[in-house]
Amino acid sequence: MTDWTRRDLLKSGGLAISASAASRLLGNRVVGESALDAAVGGSEASRSSGSGERPPLRERLSLDFGWRFCLGHATDPSKDFGYTSQSLFSKTGGMLDPSKPDFDDSQWSSVDIPHDWAVGLDFKNVPQLDSHGYKPLGRDYPATSIGWYRRVFDVPASDAGRRIWIEFDGVFRDSIAVLNGIYLGRHGSGYTPFRYDVSDFVNYGGKNVLVVRVDATLGEGWWYEGAGIYRHVWLSKTNPIHVAHNGTFVTSELSPDLATLSVSTEIDNDSDSEQSCRVLTKIVDPGGRSVADAQSTSLSIPAVTRREFRQQLTIKDAALWSLEEPNLYRAVTMVDADGNAADEYETAFGIRTIRFDPDKGFLLNDKPVKIKGTCNHQDFAGVGIALPDQIHFFRVEKLKEMGSNAYRMSHNLPTPALLDACDQLGMLVMDETRMMSSSPEGLEQLETMIRRDRNHPSVIIWSIGNEEDLQGSDTGARIAKSMKRLVRKLDSTRPITEAMNEDWGKGLSAVVDVQGFNYHSAEQLDAFHRQFPRQPTIGTETASTVCTRGVYENDKQAGYVSAYDANIPPWAQLAEYWWPIYAERPWVAGGFAWTGFDYRGEPTPYKWPCINSHFGIMDTCGFPKDNFYYYQAQWTDKPILHLFPHWNWNGKEGNEIDVMHRARSK
Repeated sequence: MTDWTRRDLLKSGGLAISASAASRLLGNRVVGESALDAAVGGSEASRSSGSGERPPLRERLSLDFGWRFCLGHATDPSKDFGYTSQSLFSKTGGMLDPSKPDFDDSQWSSVDIPHDWAVGLDFKNVPQLDSHGYKPLGRDYPATSIGWYRRVFDVPASDAGRRIWIEFDGVFRDSIAVLNGIYLGRHGSGYTPFRYDVSDFVNYGGKNVLVVRVDATLGEGWWYEGAGIYRHVWLSKTNPIHVAHNGTFVTSELSPDLATLSVSTEIDNDSDSEQSCRVLTKIVDPGGRSVADAQSTSLSIPAVTRREFRQQLTIKDAALWSLEEPNLYRAVTMVDADGNAADEYETAFGIRTIRFDPDKGFLLNDKPVKIKGTCNHQDFAGVGIALPDQIHFFRVEKLKEMGSNAYRMSHNLPTPALLDACDQLGMLVMDETRMMSSSPEGLEQLETMIRRDRNHPSVIIWSIGNEEDLQGSDTGARIAKSMKRLVRKLDSTRPITEAMNEDWGKGLSAVVDVQGFNYHSAEQLDAFHRQFPRQPTIGTETASTVCTRGVYENDKQAGYVSAYDANIPPWAQLAEYWWPIYAERPWVAGGFAWTGFDYRGEPTPYKWPCINSHFGIMDTCGFPKDNFYYYQAQWTDKPILHLFPHWNWNGKEGNEIDVMHRARSK
């Protein structure tokens, strides 16, 4: 096998991985050349930082820092920087006062991204706000439902001629963006990433002013959703000839001692002339060694057109991705245009097989694996929905400590950092779109999820909805068919499901590949399996036990729920009830407990002064409740002994109390 050094790649018209690409793999850290060489297994630096060197072929720069923020107003234009002026969209340029270079933002707050302004708002004891954590967002709260963000940044003159994008990983919710007074666009979903091509609007060699107005008046869910630019913002730069956004897809097939990789690469020609291009692909193994390479023939790409290149490569004795050994490979893609290096792009992926079987449940690499999962919303203590990347890794690590091996995104697309954590730490994922719809917007959200997430080996199944009103109807079935058709077009390697809480066997049950069950009894699971013995099944949502960490009596006035495994709402099951049902049935793939962590909003069983749920196996900070040790005893091989309650219960001196234990011996 030829080992491509950086110099070899340059000679062949390609280029090795850039520092920006390596930094993504190494946790978005800035790395030196030695670390970069180690990351890609190269022997020479692809470029130096000295003067006279050409810029990297591709850059992705963080725009997270140095923002200014101010609340606006939904009904008073004088407090909303003139946003509601009738002539707002009449001309191009000069839109919005905050986008002007001389605008005085000194009275605005200084913030960094991710940012959630709702988490800092005062609580309001208003029943209509309970599901969203009693935060004053909505049409009744115009003074706290609009947020303005402003960021000034430089673009060097040398970038002229490149393609420049501003990329948002997530903004909640309805946002408009303006650059240098020019309207970029509007994005409605609070959970899908989006980007704007700003190549024509950039002030090259000078200051650029980016303004984002965020409207959190309307929500999309029934839980705390926060408000603001709560995921990362990026400034991306490429040459006109480049790999399309999320434009690579690597799949694998396994035979004894050999893995066959199929690599699809989409190339965009955003220039004004036809270009002859070829794609060079290098596979780097988990140890940083080059183990396969391929070179396409040159193909012509007309101006402002996209073309797909397909390649096959083989790897002997591949290191499989598994829960115990989450091995990750990297496909380094190099694009040659008319003999010149045009782009470099890197895709992390894993080699593994997955299968949902109606008799054996879920199989990973042809071995049955019982899914021991939790459902989770996206917020965390203190920061609301604006989680730093490391908190996602912390949460996955705590779940794995408990013995969990699967994470359901509830009920929306996750942030990329969470999937990176699952890939790197070994955690299976049910990835879920927010909108169950075959409307253009619904399908666009679904496509965004599939294209962005399909290279993550942790993702084993797509979910197209949760407890939808149309789930058992013919209309629901038609919608599901259209969504499934799109999923199959974009990714034929994973099945789809929907989290259904009734009407199993009706409506979209006949469409999904794996039947999802939210709650209900063993009798209903068994009845479905008898009637539909060839359809795989999974517990998409289970448990919903409620308890407060360290409290052992129910106290409605204080909002506390006993931490004994004894309290559930009408639809739910105790921890000790649901898990044996799923564990004892080999044909059930497993299940996802509601929830791994407490979350703001949806307070149950009590309302105010509770502002968060009590469903979590851990609290909002990640501290374990007593049920954590039940799951740890059931889900791991560790010797476990956990006794509760504590011995210093004020007011119970001299009284008998119930003592429980969670135990497992080797």
